Amino acid sequence: MRTTDKLKESVDVIEKIKTLPALESFNEKDLKELLRISKIVRYEPGELIVDESSYDGWIYYLIAGRVRILKNGAEMAILQRTGDVFGEVGSMNGSELSVSVFALDQATCLKIDISNVDGLPNENRFVFRYVIFRGFAEVLAKRLRITTEKYLRAKEEIERLRSRPS
Repeated sequence: MRTTDKLKESVDVIEKIKTLPALESFNEKDLKELLRISKIVRYEPGELIVDESSYDGWIYYLIAGRVRILKNGAEMAILQRTGDVFGEVGSMNGSELSVSVFALDQATCLKIDISNVDGLPNENRFVFRYVIFRGFAEVLAKRLRITTEKYLRAKEEIERLRSRPS
């Protein structure tokens, strides 16, 4: 893992941050304020980013690269789109994280300590909290939809197997 101010100053990285769907509505001044309380971190292939048994108050936005999400060693998903978010469940309620995340190849993330958002100036604090929690809601709704679809397919398969003659 490499965290440096040089990454924060990189024009390429700042331009990528401006394209994050959750942050695209902010002007450059607001983004600089957010960067002040954030870290831009580059992870090497295979490096552990988030450990599912840890407590972590950080939310991660993928800027570049790909990450693998695992639960108890089983692959749940691969994130590869700029703006994909992870770590949000633990940062929302201070609980143990529900998944582990590893870099598949070199991955760059915007890492925000959610508790630092409260230290932003008043005009930014509520807007950033709104944007972050709206992003959480969108991610959780998508995951719930996927989980529901998998549940229904599994239920149909169980019913099909039960109705099959012995």
